[in-house]
Amino acid sequence: MLETIKAVNGAVNNFIWGVPAMICIIGVGLLLSIRTGFIQLRKFGYSMKTTVGRMFQKKGISDGALSPFQAVCTALAATVGTGNIAGVAGAIAIGGPGAVFWMWCSALLGMCTKFAEVTLAVFYRERNPKGDLIGGPMYYMKNGLGKKWGWLAVLYSLFGVFAVFGTGNATQVNTITTAIISAVNAYTGMEDFAVLRLVLGVVIAILVGLVLLGGIKRIGSVTEKLVPFMAVLYVVLSLGVVGVNFRNVPAAFAAIFEGAFAPKAITGGMVGSMFLSMKKGISRGIFSNEAGLGTGSIAHACADTGKPVKQGLFGIFEVFADTIVICTLTAMVILCSGISINFGAAAGAELTISGFTSTYGSWVSIFTAIALCCFAFSTIIGWGLYGSRCVEYLCHSDKVIKPFLVVYAMVSILGATVDLGLLWDIADTFNGLMAIPNLIALLLLSGTVVKLMKAHFSDNPEEQAAETPAVK
Repeated sequence: MLETIKAVNGAVNNFIWGVPAMICIIGVGLLLSIRTGFIQLRKFGYSMKTTVGRMFQKKGISDGALSPFQAVCTALAATVGTGNIAGVAGAIAIGGPGAVFWMWCSALLGMCTKFAEVTLAVFYRERNPKGDLIGGPMYYMKNGLGKKWGWLAVLYSLFGVFAVFGTGNATQVNTITTAIISAVNAYTGMEDFAVLRLVLGVVIAILVGLVLLGGIKRIGSVTEKLVPFMAVLYVVLSLGVVGVNFRNVPAAFAAIFEGAFAPKAITGGMVGSMFLSMKKGISRGIFSNEAGLGTGSIAHACADTGKPVKQGLFGIFEVFADTIVICTLTAMVILCSGISINFGAAAGAELTISGFTSTYGSWVSIFTAIALCCFAFSTIIGWGLYGSRCVEYLCHSDKVIKPFLVVYAMVSILGATVDLGLLWDIADTFNGLMAIPNLIALLLLSGTVVKLMKAHFSDNPEEQAAETPAVK
């Protein structure tokens, strides 16, 4: 049965992440960048100043909404996850160091893509019967493109429901268990962890249920505390590795740039295809920062703001922090530490952990395990919100949310005990499926994004008024 699933998923995955998909993802990101005048570069300083400066504003937050800081933390909670640690490691192992270069390229264009997604999500959002702000790709498809495009919104939501179980839950839980088991193994030498995996799955399921069933306010409260802690911890540990091995930094960057165009020169022929390096870099980059998937905009739509473009700037900050900063640090940990990389073979969090332990010693496995657990758990929380919004849209009712979240939490038990390689492949497939309807919508609504951007930066009060969303 598993072999059949692998074969079917492999065929679908190869089609989705083939040349046409690469062209679509890069093409839409490039088109949006050109039409907005490369806002991610042109307004980068402004976006950093605006987003960081607004993050901690909490005054007058309405019911059913999040502060701008909570919204970006919830979005970052979902994006800053195992894709930054296990995903980067897997991309380097299978696609070579050059995969990191293509990850950067996807992030550069992804900043603008995420900006467009967030801007549209806030502009076209609604309130549900409970009074909560709800938005995201399915809502800007419905409200922005009209009723005749309703099928696109349904398709996106349907793919989203399936994707959250793999991308948002199972792969994350698997990484948590791998991190904890690696730490336990380093100190005890144990080899049979079947029972421990099951226990961890049950504990994680309970914790996930407690947070998600508490509603949007509890989700925001947890993520605004968890995300800064985990990010600072990981960045400090990573910079320590780079600092200790600073002599290897030039060689690491050389391997990245050379490997992007001539993988054989770096990997000794184990990774011989530039397209494979590009494919792994872009797909893992999207898995990490979610630009093109539209998922992060679901969290941003909950922000208590009346300025879609201002919230859209958080999208630029989000991709920058996630991929350019954290993913690059992970790559540096792996490439600078001098650990052996089995090119062409599947790899996950254990490769990144090896980079830390080779520098600090086995004791650091405890701290890397904590960081990994925080990253993965925060992703589970963020994607739980995304899944609940997709189910709510499909069923046209918020009464289905709690039963869905119970099932979602229970999947953690499955995620703790199944094969990691298959989970990553399935997650990649559903990410690609989600991207297709979202990219179509972004392409069709690119004119609206430009209009809203011009209105926001205009000195004319009448033009500025055009940016005001229907729901305030």
